[in-house]
Amino acid sequence: MFKNVIVRVPSSSISEGLTSANEGKPIYSKALMQHENYVSALTKTGVNVTVLEPQDDFPDSCFVEDVALCTSKCAIVTRPGALSRRKEAALPDMIAALEKFYENIEYIKDPGTVEAGDIMMVGDHFYIGLSARTNEEGAKQMIEILEKYGLSGQMVEMKEMLHLKTGLAYLENNNLLVAGEFKQAPEFEKFNKIEIDMEEAYGANCIWINDYVIVPEGYPVVQKKIEELGYKVLVVDTSEFRKIDGGLSCLSLRF
Repeated sequence: MFKNVIVRVPSSSISEGLTSANEGKPIYSKALMQHENYVSALTKTGVNVTVLEPQDDFPDSCFVEDVALCTSKCAIVTRPGALSRRKEAALPDMIAALEKFYENIEYIKDPGTVEAGDIMMVGDHFYIGLSARTNEEGAKQMIEILEKYGLSGQMVEMKEMLHLKTGLAYLENNNLLVAGEFKQAPEFEKFNKIEIDMEEAYGANCIWINDYVIVPEGYPVVQKKIEELGYKVLVVDTSEFRKIDGGLSCLSLRF
């Protein structure tokens, strides 16, 4: 069960965020409204939400998931692979928020790079995707830290997706949404795989919180498959964040 969530309000510079989506620039007022609806959905799941102030110097800073991994034993501050995001991980208000909840805070060090959008938690085990943003050195450091606290991790080779969780979402109870290159990945054979077609692949980025699953708006096939598994579904529009390669999981730290 998750008790706490950390989010950051989108900044007015959000239109300058990194993107490969070719869907135009996000509209700030719409992004703010969508973010408010996202926070509202989070509160319905019973968590306490810590809301950090916008950071105009960092257009992608609303995507807080990438800058820290929050586990049951420790928080691990990452070192983002995207140069424009590297200083986000050390922002004082984020460190202060983590310190409020964690006695043990660890840090990924140069030359390692990790963005936690590449990390999927399954119980006490963590799958770490090797992507353009997360390198092998960063993944090794992450696994060493996890093992120090009695947790475990393994690397997953990737070729196509931006982040591991671009095409995967673990919904607890052994249920795993899979899209694209991960459908055949041997690492995920033991799961009950719910396969998502590429045209709805963005919809595979859902988040499980306390028996609810938050699903992006506009992906009815994904929504139906999740409802058929018996979960309570909350639907949130994240279309403005999609324009800068962001999805539901990117927008929060959940622990």
